[in-house]
Amino acid sequence: MMSGLKRLTVLSSVFLMMLLLGLHDAPLRAQTLDENALKGMKWRQVGPFRGGRALAVTGVAGDPLTYYFGSVAGGVWKTTNAGNTWTPMTDKTGIMSVGAIAVAPSDPNVVYVGTGESCWRGNISYGDGMYKSVDGGKTWTHIGLEDTRHISRVIVHPANPDVLFVAAMGHAYGPNETRGVFRSVDGGKTWQKVLFKDNKTGAIDLTYDPSNPHILFAALYEAQRYPWTAVSGGPGSGLYKSSDDGATWKRLEGHGLPSGVLGRIGVSVSGADGNRIYAIIEAEKGGIFRSEDAGETWQLLNPDHRFTQRAWYFHHIFADPKNVDTVYVLNTAVYRSTDGGHTFNFVRSPHGDNHGLWIDPTHPEWMINSNDGGATISHDNGKTWTTQGNQPTAQFYHVATDNAFPYRIYGAQQDNSTVAIASRSDEGVIDRPDWYDVGGGEAGYVVPDPTDADVVYAGSYDGLITRFDKKTHQVQDITSWPLNPMGSGAAELKHRFQWTAPIMISPNDPKVVYHGGEAVFTTTDGGMTWTPISRDLTRNDKTKQQSSGDSARAKTVS
Repeated sequence: MMSGLKRLTVLSSVFLMMLLLGLHDAPLRAQTLDENALKGMKWRQVGPFRGGRALAVTGVAGDPLTYYFGSVAGGVWKTTNAGNTWTPMTDKTGIMSVGAIAVAPSDPNVVYVGTGESCWRGNISYGDGMYKSVDGGKTWTHIGLEDTRHISRVIVHPANPDVLFVAAMGHAYGPNETRGVFRSVDGGKTWQKVLFKDNKTGAIDLTYDPSNPHILFAALYEAQRYPWTAVSGGPGSGLYKSSDDGATWKRLEGHGLPSGVLGRIGVSVSGADGNRIYAIIEAEKGGIFRSEDAGETWQLLNPDHRFTQRAWYFHHIFADPKNVDTVYVLNTAVYRSTDGGHTFNFVRSPHGDNHGLWIDPTHPEWMINSNDGGATISHDNGKTWTTQGNQPTAQFYHVATDNAFPYRIYGAQQDNSTVAIASRSDEGVIDRPDWYDVGGGEAGYVVPDPTDADVVYAGSYDGLITRFDKKTHQVQDITSWPLNPMGSGAAELKHRFQWTAPIMISPNDPKVVYHGGEAVFTTTDGGMTWTPISRDLTRNDKTKQQSSGDSARAKTVS
């Protein structure tokens, strides 16, 4: 089922293109395609070999060469040479969006994957439940929980590969019952829901006490996405503990934990001391908390906003498996504390927006990190990392081609640049010299001029649009209203644009370029001037254009 936001974007784009082509009064006619017409065509990969957003990472304890990562749109990948090369493991399965991955500590051949990303940005991919491999990722079996949509964590019992727990967020855009914490004691053949609050609250984090697998901690998170905003927090959110293998759970509250509305929570238990618990909590007086008595009492150690910003997208915390005072927090950057969470230092990672970290319990200097640029491995405690330029998992918003020969292919990569890439190369492979940036930004349409393939119009969020000329390598900002409104509400803006605003060149006159905001804008002079050619085509509902943080509806974000 397509989400409400995706439906709105698709329908808006279709309507706009009909309007631009003068077809808004014409009836839509069904089209048919002769299947034989495309029989001779085959898909081929053209790149670029650059990583895209990944949340899920894991490895095999004591093995410095074998690691896995799960891309949010590219399935599961495995390396057996410490990240020098990666092999796709799920191209022939139904696994596309990966939210969580875990290797059974007692049997490295058993790998579990939870599908559907759980860092709920406005444009996300959902999954269809749980998958299992018993041969190190060579083959996969679907093992249920189809309606969970977004799985945030999978943990496997350290001594029994058939016992596992799953933290599921459920539907992002509406209520459903298949959410919370699930347990299986037979390798995923059957499931029991062991922690559930209500149909608006899912489970966002889950961990064992490494010294005692009978003890678990879970974080529940009340959240919902809307096309115009998102709810991050509510009465359903909370931190829970079980001391009997997940059979019963106790909500932890008071005793130093923040009061009021709670949002997203991350939790981790030190491998050096099961009494030392770390948590990062979204709240009015939130931040990084620590317990010295297995969760009975807590202390706020660090309220630094660097660690709690955009909580719905981050709030990841990981305790070191051997050093009780070492803890990592992932946000736009990777941060490490060696004094028990009081102060943090910056750990340089290859890309921003970090989401996943797996630390080898036998050698804590061995780790794998994932972020919006892919997955990367370090064997020296984060001083150096392997490349993310060997994993073609980039997410592209749109695809276009030019009229050059051989033609080039264009798109905008999430949390990266736009790309123009060759469709073929004289070298036999399409490699790094065969692609380049063409202006714009991560979320935009990229449209080459049909009469001059060196000229490209590229967009991004907030109405940004640029004109790129390959002959001069000049990028010119030609935004219709040159104001960056990021972080503010849209109600008072002069013009309003979607995250990915349509750009189109007229098929009748290539000098005419259209750009879609609340109205349709056009230019005939390369973007030096823009003229609206329509009225406001939106509902212009000011209640849906407010700044984020509406306390009347718990905690909201745009």
